[in-house]
Amino acid sequence: MTEAAVGLVAVSHSRALGEAAVALAREMLHGPAGEAVRIEVAAGLDATTFGTDATAVAEAITAADRGAGVVVLMDLGSAVLSAELALELLDDPSARDRVLLCPAPLVEGLVAAAVAAAGGADRAGVAAEAASGADAKAAQLGPVAPAPAVEPAVGEGGAEATGTFVVTPPHGLHARPAALLVQALRGLDAQVELRDPRTGRGPVPAASLTGVASLGAGAGAEIEVRARGPEAREAVDALLALAATGFGEAPPTAAPTAAPTPATTSTAEAAAEQATGGAAFGQERGPLPASPGIAIGPARLHRAVDLRVPDEKAEDPAVERERLHRALDVARRTITTVRDATPASEAAIFDAHLTMLDDPALVDAARDGIAAGSAAPAAWASAVDAAERTLAALPGEYLRARAADVRAVGDEVLRALVTSSSRLAVPDVPTRGTDATPAPTPLAPSGAPTDQIHGDRPTPPAVLVAADLTPAEAAVLDPEAVVGVVLAGGSATGHAAILLRARGIPAVMGAGPAVLDLDPGTPIALDGTAGRLVVDPSAEVRAVFGARLAQRAEQEAAARARAGEPARTRDGTDVLVGVNVGADAASAAGTGADLAGLVRTEFLFLDRAAPPDVDEQEAAYRAVAEALGGRRIVLRTLDVGGDKPLPYVPMPAEANPFLGVRGLRLALRRPDLLADQLRAIVRTAHATPVSVMFPMVTVPAELHAARAALDETIAAEGRGRPPGLEVGIMVEVPAVALTAAAFAPAVDFLSIGTNDLTQYTLAAERGSAEVAALADPLSPAVLRLVDATCRGAGTAMVAVCGELAADPVAAPLLVGLGVRELSVAPPAVALVKQAVREADAGEVAALAARALDAPDPAAVRALLTAAD
Repeated sequence: MTEAAVGLVAVSHSRALGEAAVALAREMLHGPAGEAVRIEVAAGLDATTFGTDATAVAEAITAADRGAGVVVLMDLGSAVLSAELALELLDDPSARDRVLLCPAPLVEGLVAAAVAAAGGADRAGVAAEAASGADAKAAQLGPVAPAPAVEPAVGEGGAEATGTFVVTPPHGLHARPAALLVQALRGLDAQVELRDPRTGRGPVPAASLTGVASLGAGAGAEIEVRARGPEAREAVDALLALAATGFGEAPPTAAPTAAPTPATTSTAEAAAEQATGGAAFGQERGPLPASPGIAIGPARLHRAVDLRVPDEKAEDPAVERERLHRALDVARRTITTVRDATPASEAAIFDAHLTMLDDPALVDAARDGIAAGSAAPAAWASAVDAAERTLAALPGEYLRARAADVRAVGDEVLRALVTSSSRLAVPDVPTRGTDATPAPTPLAPSGAPTDQIHGDRPTPPAVLVAADLTPAEAAVLDPEAVVGVVLAGGSATGHAAILLRARGIPAVMGAGPAVLDLDPGTPIALDGTAGRLVVDPSAEVRAVFGARLAQRAEQEAAARARAGEPARTRDGTDVLVGVNVGADAASAAGTGADLAGLVRTEFLFLDRAAPPDVDEQEAAYRAVAEALGGRRIVLRTLDVGGDKPLPYVPMPAEANPFLGVRGLRLALRRPDLLADQLRAIVRTAHATPVSVMFPMVTVPAELHAARAALDETIAAEGRGRPPGLEVGIMVEVPAVALTAAAFAPAVDFLSIGTNDLTQYTLAAERGSAEVAALADPLSPAVLRLVDATCRGAGTAMVAVCGELAADPVAAPLLVGLGVRELSVAPPAVALVKQAVREADAGEVAALAARALDAPDPAAVRALLTAAD
């Protein structure tokens, strides 16, 4: 019996090329040994469409693996990324260890690898033979002549400087790292150019976002930098320093969420789908998984607004330039509004869009068109078209997807040029918000497009079907109205997909143009995890999808059903689970929370010309208590200043507001504001259980001053100390965590704000996309500060009210460190309670001890995943 041979997989952008390469390799195989070599092809998105699919590569690897391992050969660009991702998609982790990705040329390497595999070579031997497949050709033709030296950058005199850096972001110089690169050069008097000597692309101006992206520089590319001008050296040094930080992105430690592990289809499920007669789109090419989850609902078609460039005569060039500048300003305000309504982790997408509005490849090109006699709309459209074509021609899917960003930004400016209201085109389904008043800008203050707000929802939940969505459109979709998204085009690595995942809306992309011909209301079932789409499914198929949806919802429903019960670990440790509350006190009602663990009182002080009086504050605090049914409320005193200035509290500008006068520091400087707030808190505490919590405490003297002010207020009220009034502080500054024992005697509790504690510990601003990869609350350094707080707290209770507490996977870890109260956003209360119930305090304490010794956040997550 012939032993199993090493399997081979050919990954190519072209199906025709991949199949031809395999056919050529099979010509070299003879007899039983040759027949034992399994060669699989994962090539093209369909018979004619170029591209690679990680899911298809993973399936090919599984088919080729007969136990002796697999060697994978790839042609270029995203084929390598797809192969790397495919390893993460393999269901059997041990199978990954049997796979080698070989850098050999596809055709010559595959032929050599097939012969070696048939000869009984192991994986390493097969890969080595493949890598030497082109040696004979090289020996006959000789070495390739070296590339010519890079020409000096064009400039007007001044010093010259050069340097090189290696691209480390996993997806190369895509929009966000490219935007950081452009921003790093702002204000420097130098002309800087970049070139990729390996591909020969460039030089391109480093000040142009689209120019940088057009290099198509993937991870590992070595980029040459050349600058000329008075500050040439400073410019080169700035880029090299930015590159040394990894452009704010860490190397991947797990499979990207853009392409989740595909779900396995059971025999029953496959039979159900075959028995329906319902059309299944994308069975050969896709559709591609874009945002995980199951959705079933009627189709709702979105037709994008056709922005036609008007055929108009150009005015004086100065007039046309002014039109362009006004449109750029309108687009800037629109994008800024959407960005401000988007979670910080995704807001960086819109920061990159804002950078494009200053991109010389767009703006200067449009100005040149105006100077040549074009009207502003035509000049701008021409500049955008040219930049979009440049990016769309790049070999990597991830970088090609940036062409959609250029188009999205270009359309915002064009809309401002050709319409009077410059309203944002949004899907014709309800979006977030309730303000029905039209506005001159495309977004209402809530972040919802004004032309889609009707108070209540006029239509039932639906599956949105569209050619594509801009990031701004995706960012404002209402998950209660849009239960799923199907895009004819799009990319799982595009910004729309990122934002759909953030909104929790299941989605598939690349479904093909046929979906745009569906009749409105056509039933649709989709699985955004596996990349499955069934149109007009039969009852049997609906049952399959419904069962999956029910299974996913079962755990959440079970948690919600027990939301009002105590959160007690399996071995009897009680943990309070509170809710974080702001202006919307009603959101806390019905969550099952044990208390309001954090009431952000600053909502009363912002966006007004004068501070609220004592009566207004008391009424607001009582409303929160009423919403919680009389349970304890933790009122954090005013936490503004620096990064959140008040118009009626003049303060000098600060170079670093996060390290400036904020929180209790500001309150102690404005005793009038503090006195009024404490008076309202004390009055409320006479009617309902209240805890007062002071933010941004750094030294014990600040706490003592705040307690003295509280005692003065109690005395001034003349009714004695309210029963049950508790006092606590926020632990946001590492110094407090390390010296918790010095604060503990003067407080009833310490509440850890992991958001600020993380940014101060890791010197990484929590709202900055540039250092987002560093600002990880699961850093062992942050966890050690949580541990230090718990050990120094003595009899004072330790709570966590930062975002880390809302992670059902991380919550048990905090309990293991000694935390006994978790305060979270309203939707997370039930799930966090259930996570605590499923934990054993002794086991999670041991887990926490291991986490403290972990080298990095990725290792901590691995521990949590293994324990889950």
